[in-house]
Amino acid sequence: MPDEPAPPSSPAAPDDESLLGAPRTLRRRQASQAAGVSLLSARKFWRALGFPIVDDEDEAFTEHDVVALRAVTGLVRDGLMDEATALGMTRAIGRSVDRLATWQVQLLAEYVQGLDELSAPAATPDRAAARRTAELFTQIADQLEPLVAYAWRRQAASALARILADSESEAELAVDPALGPGDAAPGEDHDDPSHDHDVAATVRAVGFADLVSFTRVVRRLTERELAAMVQRFEAVASDVVTAHGGRVVKTVGDEVLFVARPGARAAAIALGVAEEISNDDLLPDVRVGMATGPVVGRLGDVFGTTVNRASRLTALARPGTVLVDVATVHSLADLEDVEVQQLRGRSLRGIGHVVPWVLRRR
Repeated sequence: MPDEPAPPSSPAAPDDESLLGAPRTLRRRQASQAAGVSLLSARKFWRALGFPIVDDEDEAFTEHDVVALRAVTGLVRDGLMDEATALGMTRAIGRSVDRLATWQVQLLAEYVQGLDELSAPAATPDRAAARRTAELFTQIADQLEPLVAYAWRRQAASALARILADSESEAELAVDPALGPGDAAPGEDHDDPSHDHDVAATVRAVGFADLVSFTRVVRRLTERELAAMVQRFEAVASDVVTAHGGRVVKTVGDEVLFVARPGARAAAIALGVAEEISNDDLLPDVRVGMATGPVVGRLGDVFGTTVNRASRLTALARPGTVLVDVATVHSLADLEDVEVQQLRGRSLRGIGHVVPWVLRRR
């Protein structure tokens, strides 16, 4: 009887040892002992990083886990920060890197699927495509890792520059005799809540860009088309925001939240986002709302009445337009290349009376 033909070969799923850089040979108690910390402390940091709970007998850790645990607990042991701060720093890394890794894997899976012209569009790759994605990611991981460290240092430098600039602005405000505790800057309204001074807050222009009729558009798109549209929206908006010195705080489906220093840069971002997306054939129109005032930054996000006011202005904006509040209008008073038009005031639940202004280029 002739031998049966062998089944088509498929790439084997790579051993994660090549990705982790070392074999999983340590149980959790062994890892914590090797790092010189209690199992309780180790668990706290592993949870902060987003690691799942493992059984006592599972060999889930490598020598690199020991080095990382020793490094982060050393920040506390050396008196550089307390445990709560170290855990917060660790949690920030865990959450950010989880999103980063998931995003990159999804992009690579879409690329791998696109190489096969016969494959049907799908949100989840089939087994063969998933294995090819795993192999390719493992192959390029050593090239991506230095880029992550490089980008982190560059972004940290930018964040430090912003906090130093903010501290200098606060110092100037404190010593300026023209701006006493109860005074407003020229042209500003004492009754505008966006100008209440809060030592825990930083003044920023906050903007939302929201795709119009997103729910209706989604109904007629395939999963792959929807993914491409959302990815395109995020890319276009992010490019405009960062090009003018702003920061994308987060994207949530059909909406991007950004912040910038008040004035020319903020106006350039708001108008630029509306224009670029309007000119993009792949994307529906966008509406943009922007407010200026104090915001509180936590966990990489921003909070406060200014953020809420910007969100409400976005909902009021017509497709392709930018609405701003009176504080933003004051911040643009010296600009010659933009103009504003006052609209009828509105009473917004939880916000109060707001007068929207349409922002346009001259």
